[in-house]
Amino acid sequence: MSIPVTHMSITENVTLITLIAIPTSQRVLSSVFLSLAEKEINVDMISQTSPLKGTINLSFTIPDSDLFAAIQALKEYKSTIPSLRIEVNSNNTKISLYGEGMRTTPGTAAKTLQLLSDNIIDVVMITTSEVDISYLIYASDQEIAANLFRELIETQSLM
Repeated sequence: MSIPVTHMSITENVTLITLIAIPTSQRVLSSVFLSLAEKEINVDMISQTSPLKGTINLSFTIPDSDLFAAIQALKEYKSTIPSLRIEVNSNNTKISLYGEGMRTTPGTAAKTLQLLSDNIIDVVMITTSEVDISYLIYASDQEIAANLFRELIETQSLM
């Protein structure tokens, strides 16, 4: 069995933006991301809810330093989508765990989430791929979470 988590990266000063009640439309979604790209804003973690009654919620992260420009880009949608709400949560940290062994190791997300839970670290957002798990957490929890994950990588004690 291969080792599931081999390294970690940390990104500080991350803002989570959630667009609530967007029409279920690929045209609207692509327009949102194009408007951010035009302002040279790099979008990172992206999560979309399943459609419900013709709307979705869309969450994504950007650097804290791009928040003002992002709000400027997104506020134009308020005129065409009156029900749209924009929620902002700044000053977060993204911790990403990587490892080729995640492809073949069931329970890696469950066990790393349990580690955070056992240490009372709230997870604001999670995104995954076959070889990584990214957790968005409050900046105030960064040091504890990073130390927990470093120990995990060194010992693979939970795997």
